[in-house]
Parts: sequence; C-alpha cells; structure tokens
Amino acid sequence: MPNPRLTDLGCGLFCGVTMLVLACLDRLLFGASPTLYGVLFLLVSALTAVWVRRGDLASAPVVVPIAFAAGLPLLPDGEGGVGGHLMALVTALAMQAGWLYGGTLVAGLIVTVRKLRLMARRAARREREREEWEGRERVGAQGRVRGRGVQAGPSYGRRPVGPRTPGPPAQPRRTVPRGQ
Repeated sequence: MPNPRLTDLGCGLFCGVTMLVLACLDRLLFGASPTLYGVLFLLVSALTAVWVRRGDLASAPVVVPIAFAAGLPLLPDGEGGVGGHLMALVTALAMQAGWLYGGTLVAGLIVTVRKLRLMARRAARREREREEWEGRERVGAQGRVRGRGVQAGPSYGRRPVGPRTPGPPAQPRRTVPRGQ
C-alpha cells in the first residue's frame, strides 16, 4: 500500500479530484447512487486523514467536506435550468448530510489519534534525552560521580558563570557640522 505524505494543497487536490472522479463514475456506472457516493466518500476521507503529513494534520477535516461538495453537483438531476440544478444540489446536500458528517468525523478521529501518538512519541523522546543529559552531568571532571552534597573536582581553566556586569553607558558621538 502506498504511503504518500500530502501537504495542505495536496490533501485538498487529492480529495477534491478523487471525489469528482468517483462522482462521474457513480453517475455513469450506477445511475448516480447517493449511497455509493457516501460510502466512497468515507473511504476517501479515511485515506486523506492517513496520508496527510504530520505538520498538516489539521487540514484533513477541513478539506474533506469541501471535497464532498465538489463531486455532489454531478449526482442530482435538476430540471428547469440553473435554478433547478442549484435547488437539486442544495436538496442533495441536505439529504446526504449524514455521509458528510460521517466522513468529516472519520477524518477528525484519525487525525486526532495520529496527533496524540505524535505527541506521546515526542514526550518520550524528550524524557529519554533528559535522562541521558542527567547521566552525563553526574560524571564530574575527575570521573567522580556528583551527588547531593558531593563536590565535583576542580574546574581548571573555567571561570564561574554568574551575572554579567553592565558596561559603561553609551556616550553620544560628537559630530562636526559640514562645511566648517
């Protein structure tokens, strides 16, 4: 199975173009079945949420409903010109709202689980790095282990680090006027 990583724009293009193509195929092969279109929308929503990059996770639940609406004009048969087609589109959108909400929910849940796993991995990595850092700090300059109340070996050639003393205040620069 492919494992692409889609950006925000790639996510929108993939989802929109796929739903448009699936709506065309649905109309040609199955006579514009709204149920088939809804089921295919759930599949495309899940794929979009799985394939979006880590940095663009929030875009998947936003793009999915827009893609649903991209293919929807091909399904209903409107009569009476532009107004009839527009009314058929609004009616189809209202009647298929369950599929729209379901696909958005699927994408939102997948993205949420991915984000939680990403945050857990980052926290574990930070904890591991902190433990490694503390392990390095415990070994002193002479190879002795520092503990509570135990002094480390002398630090030759190093000054103690403390607050910096401020420098003298800046003096205005003397300028000579031109022409004199």
